[in-house]
Amino acid sequence: MNQLSHLVTGTIAYLSMDVAIDSDIPTYSGGLGILAGDMLRSAADLRVPMVAVTLLHRKGYFDQRLDARGNQLESPSKWSPENRLEPLPQRVSIGIEGRKVSVRAWRYPFRGITGHAVPLLLLDTDLDDNDPRDRILTDHLYGGDEHYRLCQEAILGFGGLALLRALGYSNVRVFHMNEGHSAFITVALLEERAGAHLKQGVSDAEIEAVRQQCVFTTHTPVPAGHDRFHANLIRQVLGERCAAVLGQLGVMNGDLNMTELALRLSRYANGVSLRHGEVSRRMFPEYDIAAITNGVHAVAWTSAPFCALYDRVIPEWRRDNCHFRYAIGIPLHEIRQAHAQAKKELFQQVRWLTGIQLDESIFTLGFARRATAYKRADLLFTEVDRLKQIARRVGPLQLIYAGKAHPRDEGGKAIIRRIFEAAAALADDVRVVYLENYDMALGKLICSGVDVWLNTPLRPQEASGTSGMKAALNGVPSFSVLDGWWIEGHVEGVTGWSIGAPNGRDNDAEAEVESLYNKLEQIILPLFYKDADNFTEVMRSAIAINGSFFNTQRMVFQYLRNAYAPGASSGPPLP
Repeated sequence: MNQLSHLVTGTIAYLSMDVAIDSDIPTYSGGLGILAGDMLRSAADLRVPMVAVTLLHRKGYFDQRLDARGNQLESPSKWSPENRLEPLPQRVSIGIEGRKVSVRAWRYPFRGITGHAVPLLLLDTDLDDNDPRDRILTDHLYGGDEHYRLCQEAILGFGGLALLRALGYSNVRVFHMNEGHSAFITVALLEERAGAHLKQGVSDAEIEAVRQQCVFTTHTPVPAGHDRFHANLIRQVLGERCAAVLGQLGVMNGDLNMTELALRLSRYANGVSLRHGEVSRRMFPEYDIAAITNGVHAVAWTSAPFCALYDRVIPEWRRDNCHFRYAIGIPLHEIRQAHAQAKKELFQQVRWLTGIQLDESIFTLGFARRATAYKRADLLFTEVDRLKQIARRVGPLQLIYAGKAHPRDEGGKAIIRRIFEAAAALADDVRVVYLENYDMALGKLICSGVDVWLNTPLRPQEASGTSGMKAALNGVPSFSVLDGWWIEGHVEGVTGWSIGAPNGRDNDAEAEVESLYNKLEQIILPLFYKDADNFTEVMRSAIAINGSFFNTQRMVFQYLRNAYAPGASSGPPLP
């Protein structure tokens, strides 16, 4: 960090709608929150002067239960902020529908390996002096309707800035918006600058001054994933003055696209992989959008057996993740031993959760992602009979699945049911286990304990993906469609295997299914059962090649150099 300390002159404020702290604090739903938490962990490790802002989510995302047919049942996540967080005395207020809404914060410190802390502020409106309608606004993560979502995003942006100021953060040099949910921070900054003159509009100089303070990361490669709010709803919730500012900025005609607002008022913007940067530039051709590929926090996601191995063989790995490169010298039998222990720990948890005893000698595929259509968790079951034949002819296999579907995502729920149906059809030949209530702890066990990580997104809808990065840290190679990070991390037969051709057509499910079955039958299973050393070579290369790059330590360094440094810019909005 010392060589980059001159780039950080002032505090960086990082805003994200969800942030993953740990499994007992349900303030995250998936990859976006996991990425945010991992970034803050690495920022703490590297002693970056950062403060983060999110919402409290008193009732979390949801707890998932699955019945015998795979029907998902949801219930609120129960947790007590009072037991895990520090309440702060400061109160601020923002306007919602003409009402004054009081906001307070709770604090959680992310502590790094040197003791440096990055504070996370969790905003809360459940206060006695608030209207009952407003007290519930920080209850549910990604819950409610558009009105509820807009109110939450107003709290994150306007309330976030107000609380930062109330807590004495007057020297914030960079406001980093992690996805468009936090884009109202830009309007709050404009209001702060314009003050009493806001009614007459904001000047070009004020707009440019705010641009110079803001950077933006987009995670969404499909138009439907970007938050949009109708202009009438903006006027109703935030008032005519805010609507007028948005109109002056040219980002609100019939509706407001929060991504466009963030892009319009950021000096630097990036996608989260090389491919995603290209996709984002096609979606928003009037903006110059760079790329910083995501990573994962190495210490958080490495299993205990591999931590012990790395501590002994490459002891500097915690301080400097580049040392994973030297895993290439770890003897193969030590890789196998560490993985066998991680696999044993996963299977013990599977038995405890389900009563099912899996066989540690059998090849095990893992798939644990949010259950939604584009991730195609059921692609492996396109031809159930062929999967049976592969298991009979080449060698047995077993499958571990996990993942929640959003309560309103009926397509995602249907995918879970189809996996249960396939599991029943395969019961005599291939054992399939679906673990309910997927969280950080379960995710760590799965990505470290399976033999190969399966990933089947619909191209080009995987912005980055980080589950395969976690697997790589634990010597688990990926078997994945070439999208997101895997385009950069894939070396065929070295770090894992691709599904489909590199130059194949997007949305070509037929070709991808054929590739999936062929490689499973002809390459991966034979390698696992008949050539243990070469299979372990792939495991070791996944650590050395992918682990040494796809981590948040490298990612934070890139943000420091490319986004946070004075003068850093991905370019102004194009004329």
